Amino acid sequence: MTIGKPTNSSIVAKKHVKALQLGATALSSAIFLAATPGALAQDAPKTTKKLNTVKVEAKALDSYKAEQVSSPKFTQPLVDTPQTIVVVKKELFQQQSATTLSEALRNTPGITMLMGENGNTSTGDSIFMRGFDTQGSIYVDGIRDLGSISRDTFNTEQVEIAKGPAGVDNGRGAASGYVNLSSKVANQEDATSGTVIGGTADYKRATVDVNRTLGENTAVRVNLMKQDAGVDGRDEVENNFQGFAASLGLGLGTDTRTYINVLSMEQSGVPDGGIPTIGLDGYYNAIFATGALAGQTPERVDTENFYGSTSDFNDVKANMVTVRIEQDLAEGVTLRNTSRYGRTNQDQLLTGVNAITFATPANSESWTISRSRQGKDQTNQILTNQTNLTASFDAGGVKHDLVSGIEFIYESQLNYTMSMPFTSSTSSTTVSQVGANLYNPSTRDVFQPVHRTGAKTDGETTTYAFYAQDTITLNDQWELSAGVRADRFHTKTDVVTRQAAVTAPAVQTIPVGTLLASDAKLSDELFGWKLGGVYKPTANGSVYVSYATSELPPGGANFALNTTNAANNINNPNLDPQKGTNAEVGTKWNVLDNKLFLTAALFRSTNENEIATNPDGSSVALGEKQVEGVELGAVGSLTDKWQISAGLAFMDNEITRGNRTVDNPDTPANEASGNNEGGAIQWSPEMTFTLWNSYTFDSGLLIGGGARYVDSMVSSSTVNAAAQSTRSMLEFGDYWVFDAMASYPVTKNLSVQLNILNITDEDYVASLNNGGSRYYPGAPLSARLGVNFSF
Repeated sequence: MTIGKPTNSSIVAKKHVKALQLGATALSSAIFLAATPGALAQDAPKTTKKLNTVKVEAKALDSYKAEQVSSPKFTQPLVDTPQTIVVVKKELFQQQSATTLSEALRNTPGITMLMGENGNTSTGDSIFMRGFDTQGSIYVDGIRDLGSISRDTFNTEQVEIAKGPAGVDNGRGAASGYVNLSSKVANQEDATSGTVIGGTADYKRATVDVNRTLGENTAVRVNLMKQDAGVDGRDEVENNFQGFAASLGLGLGTDTRTYINVLSMEQSGVPDGGIPTIGLDGYYNAIFATGALAGQTPERVDTENFYGSTSDFNDVKANMVTVRIEQDLAEGVTLRNTSRYGRTNQDQLLTGVNAITFATPANSESWTISRSRQGKDQTNQILTNQTNLTASFDAGGVKHDLVSGIEFIYESQLNYTMSMPFTSSTSSTTVSQVGANLYNPSTRDVFQPVHRTGAKTDGETTTYAFYAQDTITLNDQWELSAGVRADRFHTKTDVVTRQAAVTAPAVQTIPVGTLLASDAKLSDELFGWKLGGVYKPTANGSVYVSYATSELPPGGANFALNTTNAANNINNPNLDPQKGTNAEVGTKWNVLDNKLFLTAALFRSTNENEIATNPDGSSVALGEKQVEGVELGAVGSLTDKWQISAGLAFMDNEITRGNRTVDNPDTPANEASGNNEGGAIQWSPEMTFTLWNSYTFDSGLLIGGGARYVDSMVSSSTVNAAAQSTRSMLEFGDYWVFDAMASYPVTKNLSVQLNILNITDEDYVASLNNGGSRYYPGAPLSARLGVNFSF
């Protein structure tokens, strides 16, 4: 792992060749490891014949491969859908012992995780996909799920990742696409399953999933989950969850079906503020180059160091109630109505790390790091009603699969401003910036409590939308699809700020100053559309082209419009919406008797109207980012016993129109001070690779393993030489992570499962802040041992 200046193109090219060679080696090794046991199993004695029931278990593993997404807005199977969509089913992430959305998303390339900026630390599913922030485009059963929380998968049937702008699917959204969690619902099959798991870092987790029929057409399903766990490689940090989900199905198997679903989640524990990057390869600070400590090489801090307080906490409560009614009006015609109320509250106190103070002459034992206390009290609410009509019919000699609908959505987010009281006015240090020993921080430090200052931001958006999509099957070879969506929204933000007192008391225990109110409003329309064409040379394959758009207005991520109309603020209500577009050419094939699904796509995603700085210092929404690339995928069965899921993505990303703070437009980009035009998009590795495969022996023993590769990424988009000389553009190195698992059926209903994670104990940066000063280390070698049961 390295942190340093970006390499030139020839070095990058060689690096990618090496990465591809490593990828091929890893894939070949996995194939060899999985194929060799199969060859040995052919010589197994016939005494294994009594375990023929294993065939049923192996058949269930075919569900690595999904045929269709859960949303009724997609009427065609995946092989005929002109868009890159990756579906990660529960059978796959359960094998990997992946229990959160972030862990499940490791099964698709092109996704990285973020760390907060400006001294703040991100929490939850901070997703960056295909070069763009996707945290605000996470959905549960097709309904937006806001809040910077970590989502558990205990009640998830499959995770669906749709790549590229999706204005027709969801309305406002990021240029990268969106992620949808499809929930478990009641069905007409009696079944009980669950897991009990223990592991390193005091990991303890238990789940149970019970489905029972209550008469001929009624069923109920209950999912429970409890987890108490530390975090591998991190002292003091805790991630504790508990969840309850219930689904009542009425009229199952009839023309009128009703689902009443309830979800309640709680999260608690000690959050992680990260550790400083000092001592990593490529770390730069002028004090070691030309300053008082020139010539010295600072040591890394212990990756287990915890710089917070054991009194830190992250308490999350999330509740939602969903009612969905489905009515078959005629053959091929179904009307659906979905209503949901959801509320999520996050109450958090976290200690983050900031600047380092170096003592001279050299005495690293006395070096200190400042820490900031970050309070968060945020509540998100959503109330929505969606009506969807799907109809399949013939007209004009061609087949139509028409989807149309209307949506009403009310969303709100309330943020209270939190701070700590100051110490004596004669002190040079405030209790909100408390120092700690860099190499030996204490966890026994006592801080004053964080409390509300009286300031707050209360934003809400009301949206009315109409959409329609039609897939026209001209003949066995040709399909055309088109969709449009129009949204009318109104966003209102009320802000209360506290004006500082002219003279503060010597000891300030409560906030002082005058509370001032301001507000901002924005009403506008959004319009999204998409076109697609599919050519099917055979029934099991397709070649397609598509083009799609989306828009994201000011305040679209958190309803927090800027009340001062600051020109350089992306939430200025006077700015135009950001506009995302995606052009894609691809092919999809079901091969090996439709057991293996292969995909390949070339894409170009663009996001326009980002904030850019003019030569005179003013700002305007004219910036543009572009990502071009290719993505390959394979999921399904290579044999009756060998399952595989693999993905590979290459991305060439660039800020195609950005800041130019010089008056002469002929000045080369790399000489414009502060210029980022032509620079790279942060958190967008040029190459990512993911692989998981498993093999089932005749004895029932199942072995699995996989690899993840993430290329190096830059942490800043600035490209001018002056900025690079001060290392404002940093690069942290690429890495490989290998995992393995094995499970064995002790009885027909009971199996044991062992997962070994990061089996090579790779030392890597899991996520980094833009300034390159702090990071989350990747989890080291760790293990989980569990018992799975099913009846």
